[in-house]
Amino acid sequence: MMFLLRLKTLLRCLLLPPAGPLLLAGLGLVLLGKRPRLARVCLVAGVGSLWLCSTPLVAAALVKLVEAYPALDLARATQAQAIVILGGGGQRAQAPEYGMAPMAGPELLERLSYGAYVAKVTGLPLLVTGFHIEATAMHDSLSRNFGVEPRWVEDQAYDTFENAHNSVRLLKAAGVRRIILVTHSMHMNRAVHEFRDAGIEVVPAPTGMRRAGGRIRIGDFVPSPDALASASGALYELAGNAMRVLLAASHLRRQ
Repeated sequence: MMFLLRLKTLLRCLLLPPAGPLLLAGLGLVLLGKRPRLARVCLVAGVGSLWLCSTPLVAAALVKLVEAYPALDLARATQAQAIVILGGGGQRAQAPEYGMAPMAGPELLERLSYGAYVAKVTGLPLLVTGFHIEATAMHDSLSRNFGVEPRWVEDQAYDTFENAHNSVRLLKAAGVRRIILVTHSMHMNRAVHEFRDAGIEVVPAPTGMRRAGGRIRIGDFVPSPDALASASGALYELAGNAMRVLLAASHLRRQ
């Protein structure tokens, strides 16, 4: 399982921007002497796609494709019985400023911050789900930094599929049939499908919403690191959704 997880991470790093386009451009440089026409195609495609993915205009268009849910309407949360916060976004196993205790990374901390807010407003119990040290960092960060103690800690999930199935087993054993699901907005569509397929009702509570609107400006065509990160995340979710559908249709998913 760890091998598959590392392979998945490696492929994500190699195929998505910036590495994917750079590797394509590098292939073009290698082929210049032998296949000049193919080399030029690779160079233009690699450099061009990296530039486009780095522009706020293209990044916003990609994000719009994967952000399927609006912000949570707390009025809809009244019939939910629990809150689930998904892992993801990294953590530090030993944070010196917290006495070498685990600490959630910036992206994961954004999920925890919003989940803690929803928990305090609704009074609902929390479940956190991740893998080993990630789940521990989530628990410790919530209790230490936000004064919220999770009722359940699920620490055996390598991916969103296992987040859903492992969490639903715990929740159903406690009589929970409807949850508020907290994760990043770009990840929400895939997460909602996985939890519903696992057999539980879901109220989406996306955080980190990046969808932009308004008029197009000159700055929307200027590359930026933030735009590249958004585009890369959106492309990953598009690929993840396609893979989820494929695996479900082929009955290759672990049950």
